[in-house]
Amino acid sequence: MPNYQKTKTACYLGFITQAIAANFAPLLFLKFHSDYGISLGNIALISTVYFFTQLLIDLFCAKFVDRIGYRVSIVISEVFSAAGLIGLAFLPDMMPDAFAGILISVTVYAMGCGLIEVLASPIVEACPFENKEATMSLLHSFYCWGSVGTIVISTLFFVIFGMDSWRWLAVIWALVPAINIYNFVTCPIVPIVEEGQGMGIRQLGKRPLFWVSICLMVCAGASELAMAQWASAYAEAALGLSKTVGDLMGPCMFAVTMGISRAIYGRYGKKLNLMRFMIGSGALCVSCYLLASLSSNPVMGLIGCVLCGFSVGIMWPGTISISSQKFPTGGTAMFALLAMAGDLGGSIGPAIVGKVTQYAGDNIRTGMRVGLIFPVVLIIMLIILSKTAVRKAQS
Repeated sequence: MPNYQKTKTACYLGFITQAIAANFAPLLFLKFHSDYGISLGNIALISTVYFFTQLLIDLFCAKFVDRIGYRVSIVISEVFSAAGLIGLAFLPDMMPDAFAGILISVTVYAMGCGLIEVLASPIVEACPFENKEATMSLLHSFYCWGSVGTIVISTLFFVIFGMDSWRWLAVIWALVPAINIYNFVTCPIVPIVEEGQGMGIRQLGKRPLFWVSICLMVCAGASELAMAQWASAYAEAALGLSKTVGDLMGPCMFAVTMGISRAIYGRYGKKLNLMRFMIGSGALCVSCYLLASLSSNPVMGLIGCVLCGFSVGIMWPGTISISSQKFPTGGTAMFALLAMAGDLGGSIGPAIVGKVTQYAGDNIRTGMRVGLIFPVVLIIMLIILSKTAVRKAQS
């Protein structure tokens, strides 16, 4: 009897790997600036390169993963993730241009993380678990716990050993994907659809409902990351907290509440209606954005930021589950395009909030107010999907 729990554990560690890669380098931005003399403008490019590389990998997966095979591809993802984190520890000092060394390392582990993002969900979806929606939500909660662990453990490590020891920590974090290589080599992996049976990009593109799912995913990514990326700055600007405390009160607490939301659905998903849960979460998200952007009380504003994590928790995994139900033969192309849409939302959401904040005289509340559009559109897309489901049931 295949041990699918081992598959699930490997995918959990895969999402933790992705969280490490996404959250570790940003903790070092000011260190890179002071040690290597890299301008803040170039420092900002590190995150852009990370997300852009993931977008390219999403597109690559839609075309080529079925030919390469899931096991080979997911093992490569862990190899790239480990190599990129190790490279981050050594390449900046080995190369004539430290910034080039950082970008090469970030690109390598972003390639690994892009593969994890696309492949882990369909690998779990294909396993014979009873409640797929709850399992998917629980899987995605490990990204949240990985984010919290990365921020808290790294912060404690720097307090104990000093910021100059960051290279050792990069190597320690690389052990997570390195160990997980063995898990993915040995665990049972079932294809999401039979060979040649999966829908292609063109077939999916001809389905109007798929574009609703894509729009839903863009809004899910934007709603989540527009708040998550600016939560630390909000905590510092609104409450006058230090950078360390701001990170712990802002993005760290955001990740905690997001993880709680996903864990709750993972535990009680059988008793809950996914569509209603998502619409309710969307309404809560709107309320959180309003609280953060309109409240004159900074503590209430911070509560809005933190609770927003709970409200967006189900959006990304929930959209994947709904799309899997609507398009059971969507295959790798569907999961890759959904991941690309989520990454696109995760890129444009924080950028729009940042630009509006800048034009409003660095008033972050005004930027948050514009970010409100994403959960509003998300609710509209969910209502369209739910009405379509009702019509199909009646016909």
